Amino acid sequence: MIRTNPNQTEFVNFYLPFSGRLKASNRWSKLSELVPWDVVERCYAESFAGTGMGAPAKSGRIAYGALLIKERLGITDEETVEQVMENPYLQYFLGLSELQDKPLFDPSMMVHFRSRFSAEHHQLINSKIISEATGCEPKEPVVTQDDPAGGDSPPNSGKLLVDATCVPADIKYPTDLGLLNEAREKSEAVIDQFHSWVTEAAGCAQKKPRTYRQKARKGYLAVAKQKKPGAKKIRKAIGQQLNYLKRNLGHIAKITQSHPGMLGRLLRYDYKCLLVIHTLYEQQRQMHTQRVHSVADRIVSISQPHVRPIVRGKAGKKVEFGAKISISHQKDGYVSLDTLSWDAYNESSDLPGQIEAYKRRFGYYPASVHADTIYRTRENRKYCKDLDIRISGKTLGRPKKPTTENKSELKAEKLQQRQDEYDRIPVEGKFGNCKRKGTLGRIMAKLSHTSESVIHVGIIALNLDKRLAEVLLRFLRQLTWLTRMMRQPLDLSLRTIAPCDYPNQQQLVA
Repeated sequence: MIRTNPNQTEFVNFYLPFSGRLKASNRWSKLSELVPWDVVERCYAESFAGTGMGAPAKSGRIAYGALLIKERLGITDEETVEQVMENPYLQYFLGLSELQDKPLFDPSMMVHFRSRFSAEHHQLINSKIISEATGCEPKEPVVTQDDPAGGDSPPNSGKLLVDATCVPADIKYPTDLGLLNEAREKSEAVIDQFHSWVTEAAGCAQKKPRTYRQKARKGYLAVAKQKKPGAKKIRKAIGQQLNYLKRNLGHIAKITQSHPGMLGRLLRYDYKCLLVIHTLYEQQRQMHTQRVHSVADRIVSISQPHVRPIVRGKAGKKVEFGAKISISHQKDGYVSLDTLSWDAYNESSDLPGQIEAYKRRFGYYPASVHADTIYRTRENRKYCKDLDIRISGKTLGRPKKPTTENKSELKAEKLQQRQDEYDRIPVEGKFGNCKRKGTLGRIMAKLSHTSESVIHVGIIALNLDKRLAEVLLRFLRQLTWLTRMMRQPLDLSLRTIAPCDYPNQQQLVA
């Protein structure tokens, strides 16, 4: 039987399930207790000049909490403001004491919130979260007079998982022909703006520089619309666009020489794009002349010139465009962001620093390091061998031939290698969580420092999710134990319950 109610209930009679009070078991209520807000406020205060001038700023909890909400929900800046305005639990997470039915801030303030926190601030907040979750504060080596290098060090313990990936930026897939066409169109817009200012200053009509924009557009579309244009056609079209762009840049140079104040009247974004176009033209001219397809610090986006191509060995995505990050997965499942770079680099150079960071946090070196092939260089192998750390993967040299004597040894090595590959699964899964559940699958921020802030917040949100799951699991275990206790007869003692059900039964009953 289906019961239908075609009439909408009046708003004044709408039932609130929490009876005007928030539930302490809500995920946002629990999460608000896990964020080190004192560290957030201290880092937030350091970003201000401290002159006492200007309007009062939003609190650090509102600023950083909004970034965490956006990352955990995977929404836009505008939607973040709407969600906070509509959800009382989100307002409680941001530190408000009562519900407000107006937006707390404008969506454009999210850009300023990201700019207020530096990479060092994010690292400090993440370290505090990991320390409170694992109970391990960073430890300094014990130095003695007999051994000034560090004294007696404890034995190695634990596993260190490391890996690197690319965090793609939100840009159109770049091609040489497409970039030159975009640069030509932007240079034409600058010429139009300059011509209008020159005409206005002269007080009469002036001759406009010739740009051949219609002919250039037609030549670009003739090749761009083809499914599979040949290499000769593409090269010819690139040469044509280079000549058109060279002509436009020459017109701009002549106008700025005759009217020195023109560049100062441009918008900041247009002036930045004009500088990028000059660099782009030099790079494309060099590649076209030398017949190569790569150049140092290659520009792949005019609006985001900091983005670089990152070559990867993945199927279907040989090249990605964005920042390259290197993370370390330590015990208890928490992640630290060790390196963030916009340039393509070899991540094997990060391994010694990651091992030393593990030592500073736990007071001892890891027993084993699990990494892919690129980390297993001769330098890293020697570094790990000197510290008595086992590095995963095959050993160097020619494989041993199986004999009767070493058959069991070779079998044990093969099983160990397979187990090492299984142990690397968690660090790969962290990348999947960040990119599929979070927003690191495509960074929508446009500036370099705001993009870096988004990446750091994504890693912090990942660790907060891990800790929140542990807290909720502990709460469910306590609730299950209490339920079982209530179902027991009154004359039964605590011995009827297994000791492993709850570790602190006597304290809980008291």
